[in-house]
Amino acid sequence: MPINWNIFKSPFFKKLHWKEMLAVLFILLAIYFFRQERHELQSLIPAISGANQSWMLAGIALTGIYILLQALMYVYSFRAVNVRLDIWRSLELFLKRNLISVFLPAGGVSSLAYLPQSLRKGDLHKQEVHQASGIYGFVGILSVFIAGIPVVLFAVLRHPSEHGQSVIGLVSICLILSAVVALVWAIRTKSVLYLWLEKQVPAFAQYVNEISSFNLQKGAFTGTVVISVLIELAGIGHLYIAMLASGVTPSLEAACVGYIVATIFLIVSPFLRGLGAIELSLAYLLSSYGFKDVQALEITLLYRLFEFWLPLLGGLVAFALKGRNLILRLVPPVLIFLLGMVNIFSVLTPPLANRMHILRAYIPGDSIHASNLLVIFMGLVLLVTATFLFRGLRSAWIVALLVSILSAIGHISKALDYEEASLAVITAVTLLATSRHYRVKSNRQLVNIGVITALATFFVVAVFGSIGFYFLNYRHFRIDFTWQQSLLYAFHAFFLLDNDGLRAYTRFGNEFLMGIHVLGVSAWAFLFYTIIRPYLKVAERTNVSQERALFYLSQYGDSVMDYFKVGEDKLLFVSDTLEGFLAYRIANGFAIVLEEPVCKEANKLDLLREFDTQCRKMGLRPAFYRVDEDSTYYFNQLKKKKLLIGQEAILDLNTFTLTGKDKKSLRNGLNSLAAKGFVTTIHRAPQKSGLLQALRQVSDEWLAQYDVKELTFSQGLFDAAVLRQQDIITVTDNEGQVVAFLNIIPDYAPGECTYDLIRKTNDAPGGVMDALLIALIEDARNKGLQFLNLGMVPMSGIEEPQNTAEKVVKFAYENVRLFRHYQGLRDFKEKYATRWLNKYLVYEHDFDLLQLPGALSKVMQP
Repeated sequence: MPINWNIFKSPFFKKLHWKEMLAVLFILLAIYFFRQERHELQSLIPAISGANQSWMLAGIALTGIYILLQALMYVYSFRAVNVRLDIWRSLELFLKRNLISVFLPAGGVSSLAYLPQSLRKGDLHKQEVHQASGIYGFVGILSVFIAGIPVVLFAVLRHPSEHGQSVIGLVSICLILSAVVALVWAIRTKSVLYLWLEKQVPAFAQYVNEISSFNLQKGAFTGTVVISVLIELAGIGHLYIAMLASGVTPSLEAACVGYIVATIFLIVSPFLRGLGAIELSLAYLLSSYGFKDVQALEITLLYRLFEFWLPLLGGLVAFALKGRNLILRLVPPVLIFLLGMVNIFSVLTPPLANRMHILRAYIPGDSIHASNLLVIFMGLVLLVTATFLFRGLRSAWIVALLVSILSAIGHISKALDYEEASLAVITAVTLLATSRHYRVKSNRQLVNIGVITALATFFVVAVFGSIGFYFLNYRHFRIDFTWQQSLLYAFHAFFLLDNDGLRAYTRFGNEFLMGIHVLGVSAWAFLFYTIIRPYLKVAERTNVSQERALFYLSQYGDSVMDYFKVGEDKLLFVSDTLEGFLAYRIANGFAIVLEEPVCKEANKLDLLREFDTQCRKMGLRPAFYRVDEDSTYYFNQLKKKKLLIGQEAILDLNTFTLTGKDKKSLRNGLNSLAAKGFVTTIHRAPQKSGLLQALRQVSDEWLAQYDVKELTFSQGLFDAAVLRQQDIITVTDNEGQVVAFLNIIPDYAPGECTYDLIRKTNDAPGGVMDALLIALIEDARNKGLQFLNLGMVPMSGIEEPQNTAEKVVKFAYENVRLFRHYQGLRDFKEKYATRWLNKYLVYEHDFDLLQLPGALSKVMQP
């Protein structure tokens, strides 16, 4: 009886969140794995510290060669099925598969099903990947067999009583290889075995048939085998180097036999890559070759470091690099905040006496006390600066970089605190590495005012303080000030530095010092404020730019969104060198463009580059909302990122009909409306004031019913002056009262029409929205149009998320109640849609996704 695999497609299995369950399982396995291996990890430290460092470096270098050979093996495996894969993607593929193989049952084989995102996005077909992976796995076992035969035979002849299990393992590998070859041969020749599989498990038979249907490139296959054998030799080299690093007399025979035995355990082990069994068997085998138990254990640990732990660490790094841009964007503000806290607490805690003794030999005591106050002041500045770094402020980046450098100097001059100084240096290096992410500029005029104010205040304080100190009565400070002392103390007070030996003995003396301190703090605080205050230079919208945009729209408009691009809420970037423009709004340091440029297709990329340059000058980060999938090519050229944010529904007017079983409920709804006396009417522009007033009542009621406010940017709002010039479709009851309406707006896409507002009253019967759309469809047909654009359904249509952000959007769409109404909107448009077009949000940096939702919300406000 054939196995019914359709049971896994049943509603019960669909409701199970398999991916989430597997994620939890992998997390539990990872915890189990690292918990179980903690003793080995702890033992590695003394083993490494006591090993010969030169041979340790040699072992690490060989590990690098080993990883490179694994990547080359993938390159040739893909060539064997006539597919080209570059070395970098091959390297990523090995490192990631090697890591997850630890946590999968039969991980060496099951991990071959994993495909990194970079390969999923490429031009590789899944079938080709599986074919190449199959060759990689098969050859990996074959090379162990090839290398193992002479080694095991030699070992058995030398020690016949000690290697029985090795022979059994080698025979097992031989049987596995034979079974694979037999299966492939059976499938290719359509033998009895294949026919039986096809009858019992048809889905599996079809799958293996697709996998095995390729023309093997013999030269590339031979290259794969050769590289795989070299990998086995590298493994033997690892064990041999581990012996040398441990300081014992190495044995080539023990290295060969030990490696083959360990690899056999790795292949036949069903779980966690043979962990535990490999260490035990290898240590025992090395003991049989005359190594002491302690030596055998140390050799085993070092071998596992080279062969297992370092490639595992490489896998962790490979996965971490996936989010490297986001990490690099988040690290500087966090480091700046930590550096600020370290600055403050390092001053509050006493310095180490031995370091102070060394320091005083080189730096005067007065300078040390001055450095303390500078460090704590810079710490406070850094705490504030961290906030503005999150916002991408360029001047905050400059301040953070300067203060980081000064902090490093201050920590060294304060008490030789090289730990804190190291953090400051790391922070400065990270800031330099991420400088391009900080674009938002400060108000240059305001900065000039701040600098002038600070200098003027300093001049006033210098004059006031010098005169004040010089003419102060002796009793206030018990010092008879000279002009030099007066100027020096005024300078110190203004810059918040310690004045050693200066102590006020009267109330007036304290108030005099406090006054200078207040002036200094105020001047520095104002200067700091003017530096970090973001300033967005907004281009003014002129009549000339509006006229040029309207002209370009008439010449090159080809999108349903073009109508909204010349709305009064938009700023216009009109090129001086190219015929075209972009429409955008500014919020939270972003220039959010509606869709893409309006221009000739050939000029689109150059216009995007021109706008990108302008954004850099303005201190803005560009983002593009509702970009069509066909246009993502241009943004890929600019190395921008994209996020699928929804799908747009398109109805083919030539194929739509109300006949058929699937349209029965739609027909019933329309017939019910007609029976109740509801009438659908098309009102041609210009509209009368009485109708517009009735539409206003419907619109207000609809807004109140759903507790929403008017939005703009990619849609319109109720504006009587605009609606007066547009065609309107209404549904009225038997008393002539309007219960629903939509307005027809210009659509610049060839042969297409669309609408903007579609609203109804609270008591409007079901089906009024359908009545409006059916009337629009008939009107469009009469005009000879071919398509109706039904608009976008946000967050829908993400079947296979390509990144973490899309996974979050998909989860929110399916599970978060706040977005549940989008599912209803999708269901409504599904009744009409002939096809769905993907729409994207295009942005520069992963970190932008944390700020773009707020920015989008702002630009959509009227």
